[in-house]
Amino acid sequence: MSDTEDPEELLSRKHKRERKELQAHIQKLKHSVPKGDKKKKKEVTEQIANLERDLDERQEAESQELKTTVEVSNVAERLEALDTTDAETTSDNTTGSACAAIGQEEKKLSKAQKRRNKKLVKDREREEEIKQQDIKNLSGARHIELQKVKEALKRQNLQIFEIKSDGNCLYNAVNHQLAKNGRSSSNEALRDQVSKYMKEYRDEFLPFLTKDNGDMFTEDDFEKYCHDTAHTTAWGGQLEVRALSQTLKQPIRVVQSEGPPVVVGEEFGNDDQPCIVLCYLRHAFGLGEHYNSVEDL
Repeated sequence: MSDTEDPEELLSRKHKRERKELQAHIQKLKHSVPKGDKKKKKEVTEQIANLERDLDERQEAESQELKTTVEVSNVAERLEALDTTDAETTSDNTTGSACAAIGQEEKKLSKAQKRRNKKLVKDREREEEIKQQDIKNLSGARHIELQKVKEALKRQNLQIFEIKSDGNCLYNAVNHQLAKNGRSSSNEALRDQVSKYMKEYRDEFLPFLTKDNGDMFTEDDFEKYCHDTAHTTAWGGQLEVRALSQTLKQPIRVVQSEGPPVVVGEEFGNDDQPCIVLCYLRHAFGLGEHYNSVEDL
């Protein structure tokens, strides 16, 4: 590339290349939408609109920055010209006034350029974050796992019913299933039942609980665990699923991305006590695992 190449031409070529890359990325996003998945299609459509808007804004900022740079460069050339012809100037006052005026113009442009540069840096960082997140969303474990769970549910004529991720996801999902079957409960009631059952049958649960460092739970650790289960938003897992099945006297089937569904409490299965169906996502959120309920497709 020549050092004398027109900056405007360079920027124009860069913008064309970026738009071409964006179009290729958009095609990948469109192809990632499963056929008939209206919700995913809407999400991807909004994502594409955001990407196009961000590119337009960033390229406009770059064009403005280049324009400002050219203006500042012109001012500098005028100042240099004044310096070289200062000896020939007939009036020092006139020259001084001209330099002051041009200096003010340069100062004003410099402040404007600083603001634009700051915005440009933020726009570039945001665009890069969006681009990286798009790649992760399409090829990451979360996206792959979610698609597998959706396919597994679809074969059973079911779909995901979203549950808020607030520590109560297991209990909220079970509550949703109970309501579908004409029963009602609450997080507090379910947590209390689970806590009491685990303490009553501690030998069935204590051996499976370990600390972060791998050490086994002590009796005090177990008491605190049961207390937190009943009185906080402590996350519930497979042990709590087992306790819920026993206290509710209902089987619970957990659909996951790998392997067949895990069924707990099969001994309770009958027409009067239909199976509670949940779906488990290991990579749903940055904080860890998550349970959703299901509904008819």
